[in-house]
Amino acid sequence: MSLAEKPGSRSSDGTLKSEVDEKALAVAVASSSSKSDLVSSGSKHSSIPKQRQQVLKWNGWGYKDSGFLFRNGCLEFTGNRYPLGSLVLPHFTNWVVTRLGGDFEAKAEAIPEPSAESYPKPNVSSELIQALDSTSITYSLDGSDRLFRAHGHTLHEIFQLRTGKFPRIPDIVVWPEKHDDVVKLVQTAAKCGAVLIPYGGGTSVSGALCCPENENRTIISLDTSQMNRILWVDESNLTCCAEGGILGQDIESQLRTKGFTTGHEPDSYEFSSLGGWVATRASGMKKNTYGNIEDLVVHVRMVTPMGVIEKHCQVPRISAGPDIHHFILGSEGTLGVITEVVLKIRPLPACKKYGSVVFPDFASGVACLREVAKQRCQPSSIRLMDNEQFKFGHSLRAPEGYLGALKGSLKSFYLTKFKGFDLNLICVATLLFEGHKEAVEFQEQRIYTIAAQHGGLPAGDANGERGYILTFVIAYIRDIALDYYIVAESFETSVPWSHTYNLCENVKLRVANECKERGIKHHFITCRVTQTYDVGACVYFYFAFNYRGMSDPVHVFEEIESIARDEILANRGSISHHHGIGKIRRKWLPKTISGPSIGTLVHIKKSVDPENVFANSNILSELSKTSTSTTSQHSSSIPLKSKL
Repeated sequence: MSLAEKPGSRSSDGTLKSEVDEKALAVAVASSSSKSDLVSSGSKHSSIPKQRQQVLKWNGWGYKDSGFLFRNGCLEFTGNRYPLGSLVLPHFTNWVVTRLGGDFEAKAEAIPEPSAESYPKPNVSSELIQALDSTSITYSLDGSDRLFRAHGHTLHEIFQLRTGKFPRIPDIVVWPEKHDDVVKLVQTAAKCGAVLIPYGGGTSVSGALCCPENENRTIISLDTSQMNRILWVDESNLTCCAEGGILGQDIESQLRTKGFTTGHEPDSYEFSSLGGWVATRASGMKKNTYGNIEDLVVHVRMVTPMGVIEKHCQVPRISAGPDIHHFILGSEGTLGVITEVVLKIRPLPACKKYGSVVFPDFASGVACLREVAKQRCQPSSIRLMDNEQFKFGHSLRAPEGYLGALKGSLKSFYLTKFKGFDLNLICVATLLFEGHKEAVEFQEQRIYTIAAQHGGLPAGDANGERGYILTFVIAYIRDIALDYYIVAESFETSVPWSHTYNLCENVKLRVANECKERGIKHHFITCRVTQTYDVGACVYFYFAFNYRGMSDPVHVFEEIESIARDEILANRGSISHHHGIGKIRRKWLPKTISGPSIGTLVHIKKSVDPENVFANSNILSELSKTSTSTTSQHSSSIPLKSKL
């Protein structure tokens, strides 16, 4: 669809019929720059290739050419994709040794990538292969393709990959390229008695992509990565329509060429997909300006075994009974495949500024953020790190020369001697302002005024920018940690303001006590407040410990994390703010919603997927008990081959 077209009605077969917007057409004709290069009939583009393992790690986070390594007696970050790239990090090296007991002479080697013959033979019927061969849809039975899509990025999954104990992988991977391909695949899976597990960016941290071990049917991983087009942009209404498989970095880079942004920037935005955002009710770092995903969504198409679920109008608001988007958002692949999404877009901000504030203690910082939220003057991003996280983040810096070290000493002297701050109590808020220059300047003044009322001091834009950008490299730390007998994971929640500070302190204390009871000498538990709302906040926890000499560190970690989640709920926190439920948080759902609410979810599942084609077992185990049969439907096995 060209930029001169706008969304129209759909024909009886579900295809989109366009209506020409004469005003938009006139604008397009008058424009001196062609807009066809953005959409060009929906040209395909992805930063990550179809065989993702070509550029991404098979058993860790992110790009192969990026990550931490220990070399010549010091940790460093490799590659040039990030500002931290190619830097030697002596302060971080020392932090790992002193804080977590890291021993760089003792390495926990991961197994090498499995050989082709070591993968389990796929359980695929000739009927299914014949059905796929009758279409233009590509597929693969290759073991590495299947393994790559068998997992997300929980500690449990990555540890299994490193130790070679992965229990179940998909039998086949398919790559639809458009909505109609997905319709065919869902129909084929239902006919052949197979299971479909949608796969977007693969960044799940809830166990959502793990194959149910007791599933006897063929498991098909439906990889949406080739559905990566922006189908149209409507500049008059500031909306765009994109396919569900497009990655965050790709939708943003394409929109920026035309002066627009969605503003949705989760920590995983380089690798996570638009469909995944909708399926998990994702949140971005700049939600204060642009909103969470539920605020951005205008229209969704989802293919289910009973047909396509969607609205027949695209308006800013509608009162037409319960909103069907509300059970698509957060459905986590249990009901169908999200193929197309219409999103709100905004012009790129004219001004972008970073900032930071140092507070005498965490309580003062939380009180400041609460007041900022009360006055509804939040910048695009405002995030508060506790003291432990401040020290950790501060260690991720390059070595200073003499002048740099002197400057740092003078800053510390000023804070401690003149302002009376204790370096073991201080915390830091990082800020990002976006908008028109005048609006940003006014907002800065308000924020720093409120901060001063709570004992806060401006700490410079460099600290703010560095803290914001570090978000994208923190995920790489777990890989190097596992190399040296340290397990680590994050977990998050949302909580009312009245309980935010107590929840943070109580959860950290509970985790520390649990570690002490188990004889864990070196551990690390920290938190940050990452999102603010009128009525509460989102809190992120980071937890790590040295497991040298421990036989089953993942079990111990999950046991403590489960206790931490109980503590979160006891302090009026939620099951999750934006990571979703998946499989690892299912047991807490009955404490989150009522029995009739659970029954409603089950009945929706039965209505749109009565044979349980989407049997990933996420959210509730009851959602995977709707099929009349889970016995194998395979008529015969076939030799390993692929249609690529």
